[in-house]
Amino acid sequence: MAKTEAIKEKELFGHPMGLFILFFTEMWERFSFYGMKALLIFYLTKYHLFSDTAGNLLIGSYAALVYAVPVIGGFIADKYLGFRKAIVFGGVMLVLGHLGMAYEGNAATQSVTGEIARDNTALQVFYFSLALIILGVGFLKANISSLVGELYKVGDKRRDSGFTIFYMGINLGSFFATIVCVWLGEKFGWSYGFGAAGIGMTLGLITFILGKNYLMGKGESPVPEFLNKVSLGIKNEWLIYVISILSTVIFWQMVQRHEAVSMSLMIAGAASFIYIVYYAISQLDKIARQQLFALTILIIFTVIFWALFEQAYTSLNLFADRVLDRGDIAAGTFLSLNALFIILLAPIFAWLWVKLGKYNPNTAVKFSLALMLVGLGFGSLVLGINASGLGKVAIYWLVITYFLHTCGELCLSPVGLSAVTKLSPPKIVGFMMGVWFLATASSEFIASVLANIASVDTSNGTAPDLNIAKESYLQLFEYLLYTGVGFGVLLLLFSPLVKKMMHGVDTDDSSADGSELMDEKH
Repeated sequence: MAKTEAIKEKELFGHPMGLFILFFTEMWERFSFYGMKALLIFYLTKYHLFSDTAGNLLIGSYAALVYAVPVIGGFIADKYLGFRKAIVFGGVMLVLGHLGMAYEGNAATQSVTGEIARDNTALQVFYFSLALIILGVGFLKANISSLVGELYKVGDKRRDSGFTIFYMGINLGSFFATIVCVWLGEKFGWSYGFGAAGIGMTLGLITFILGKNYLMGKGESPVPEFLNKVSLGIKNEWLIYVISILSTVIFWQMVQRHEAVSMSLMIAGAASFIYIVYYAISQLDKIARQQLFALTILIIFTVIFWALFEQAYTSLNLFADRVLDRGDIAAGTFLSLNALFIILLAPIFAWLWVKLGKYNPNTAVKFSLALMLVGLGFGSLVLGINASGLGKVAIYWLVITYFLHTCGELCLSPVGLSAVTKLSPPKIVGFMMGVWFLATASSEFIASVLANIASVDTSNGTAPDLNIAKESYLQLFEYLLYTGVGFGVLLLLFSPLVKKMMHGVDTDDSSADGSELMDEKH
């Protein structure tokens, strides 16, 4: 007993040991997630010979579900399972899903007449593996961050730095995944890349299970007696698991039907907007109503930002593969630049906001800067394509793009969830948090639709004509440049009104550490 208590009270670098258990769990989970996602568009277009359009839409449907389901997973953990059991269940589903991705089956073939023959069994295994990953992320992602918060008592001054350390694990996992998994997948075969992602998730799950004692009893079920109660012949806890696993059948089918995902997002978005307006008019006074409307405006603009930013895993990935003069560097490796720039730039942005003091921009201005920066990132590629002549585009233009995109992310991401918690009426904070993640899910799907502007006709997974490919990407990137800068300027013009509607709510805590990057997009 004494030994157990000693384990619980043990600290490392002034923080609970449980923080580092969660750090490594999340690092490996993000390693698996980003490693798989970095390979996905290449696997679809090069191995299964999907068209750019079909590949983009499948990734959009998958990503939209990945960001929508954590709202349900978080609710189930809050009400029934508790964070710890939800994380373990989610981790098991993720391991199974990632390992299922390692099954390749037979490569698709294209005849001289253009007809494509695919291994449909392998594709169904692939779709079902995606469904398991969607379920796993739904139970793990929403709850592991909440468990970090539970390690610290109210008022504990170590809390902010603890989250900073935790989120560094996210970026480290992302950085290494987009190097290791991409290299293995491109050089040795897709099963090696996806298999490495599965091994990473397995290590994360083992870390979490073995580190249970360091969690100090936090994250347990709020209703253990309910979980032990028998319904329909089995304990309620196992009934929750069974129903959740059965839900993968729905995700399995939805990920293959982009129209269903699109329609679901539109219905959920419209219903959410109508409820917000109804609640604001019928339940709130003037100040609270305007604060809620200000938050709704910010959420709408975040959809635009992430729809542009998330081109990274579709159009930008294919652009790097087909048009960039990259030598022997695997195309997906460039995705690691985002995580690298976050690690390098976050402390600088944190210092900058503090240094600006009373001149520190308000939330609306920061959001407008983010939109302009993400647009200008595509402007770099427009310049690069125009300067390339008849050859390929130089690497540094894409590096500049990721630099500007990361600067935009650092202007928007750290204050986003803070805005939700501070501008939402107390009775619907949870609902508005769900709307925030629904908006992120919508942006993922919109990103895939936008990426299709640059769809290129391919033969056996390759773009046969460099100049036609360049023209297609130029058209897309010009559109995204004008979209980002245009909406950024529009929000900047409206920022005094949005600030007024906030009625003094300080959503930009300049003392906060900018490296504590809230991970709503990841």
